[in-house]
Amino acid sequence: MKINNKNTILITGGASGIGYEFAKQLNGTNTIIIVGRNKEKLEKVKKELKNIHIFECDISNPKDINALYEIISYEFPDLNILINNAGLANRIDLQEETSYEKLTEEMNVNFNGSVYMTSQFLPLLKKQKSAGIINVTSALAYVPFANSPIYSASKAALHSFTQSLRIQLKDTNIKVFEIAPSVTKTQMIDSFSEKEQKNMKIMTTKTLVNKSIKEINKGTQNIGVGETNALKMINRISPSFAIKMLNKN
Repeated sequence: MKINNKNTILITGGASGIGYEFAKQLNGTNTIIIVGRNKEKLEKVKKELKNIHIFECDISNPKDINALYEIISYEFPDLNILINNAGLANRIDLQEETSYEKLTEEMNVNFNGSVYMTSQFLPLLKKQKSAGIINVTSALAYVPFANSPIYSASKAALHSFTQSLRIQLKDTNIKVFEIAPSVTKTQMIDSFSEKEQKNMKIMTTKTLVNKSIKEINKGTQNIGVGETNALKMINRISPSFAIKMLNKN
């Protein structure tokens, strides 16, 4: 599957960060649809990137996803690529009192939303000659960052889900990809302190997306970008050392 030509692509969380960069790099030769919760950000992207289609949708809300599917399946029946990119990260001290809403919002967006988006859009994707589902996880799916415990858990869950999904769809027209970036320069970087950031190799979204597109076009389905593959290797050799290294601050 070639992602950079003649596809109809739906990107969640497409108004900023990694999703925006995917929209930017894939626009022009593809039909691009982006969804997000912030109407102002969506409108801004529409002005910046010509021919982009925007829809307001909170993927943590199943009713929003149901409504989105009805619109997309009618207006864009050729949709063949879904990029589950929407995500948020919170710093949470589990020893402090935290509301249920705060404790569950990352799972609802990062994991549950992606699972339900996949479930809802599978029938449409199956109708296409060639289709793909691209799940954006994280290096933290393999080694958790203790200050963002639920974010790390949500990405680990999405990683596991992606593996199962790939097996279930192995005899279909749908290829399943996972992109696991290391630290990337997005709004989520704000969840790390300045001290923590000094010890990180921070990658730009442009670099991440450019490398990811090249790997997808080559047929690579497990895509580690930045420091992810090194972290995975260290984790295989010594899980305890990998955790200490990532959480040394």
